[in-house]
Amino acid sequence: MKKRNSPNAQVFEIEGGWRLDLDAGAAGVYRLAQLDDYANLSRGAFPHQPPLSVSLRARTSQAELPGTWGVGLWNDPFGLSLGFGGKAGRLPALPNAAWFFFASQENHLSLRDNQPGHGALAGSYNSVRVPSLLLAPAIVTAPLLWLPAAGRMLRRTAAAVIRHNLGQLELDPTAWHEYAIHWQPDEVDFHVDGAVMFRALAPRPPLGLVLWLDNQYAAWRPDGRLAYGTLPTPPDCWVEISDLHIG
Repeated sequence: MKKRNSPNAQVFEIEGGWRLDLDAGAAGVYRLAQLDDYANLSRGAFPHQPPLSVSLRARTSQAELPGTWGVGLWNDPFGLSLGFGGKAGRLPALPNAAWFFFASQENHLSLRDNQPGHGALAGSYNSVRVPSLLLAPAIVTAPLLWLPAAGRMLRRTAAAVIRHNLGQLELDPTAWHEYAIHWQPDEVDFHVDGAVMFRALAPRPPLGLVLWLDNQYAAWRPDGRLAYGTLPTPPDCWVEISDLHIG
């Protein structure tokens, strides 16, 4: 696992795992503490395919942390690298993911009105593979996202292309819980403390493992309005992770 963090965040080793920690500070500064296993790989060389199980224990310092945190598998769809400095080239893609995702109330991450957009979530995203260069026309339409009517239409279009299932979890994240993801070719099961909590459509491989905490929010709300930014970070803002098993 490779540590990645912004200058105002840290990843510490603790007994059996890690602590992801954000410095206290005002909005307007992005803070990220992350562990992953795909940093220098091209998207096609990401290491994980089904069948695969990922399990770990985690707890947080506060019931709702500003921004997002989570654990799971994804294709880093927004990652961009032109291949300089020995890094693999990578262009943006449509999302594929299976994860536990905890999002503060400023977020809205679902493209469907009947699925939750923030809170404690488990779920998956399944998108067809589209060559990155074919996504370039989206740049032309991006300004339309700020017009509510156009935003609603584009949101419905995105929901048809990006299939996803998101379920709400009822738990206290400040207590230690065991989170497990069991990924099969056709479906993925999400377990908390040994009990099945949610079942969803499987994402498309290959994927990489990511554990993160940041103070960023993003929302594409049912009324079509788009919002994103960074939130103030209070003192004592961390996630502890231990007993990670992959196999």
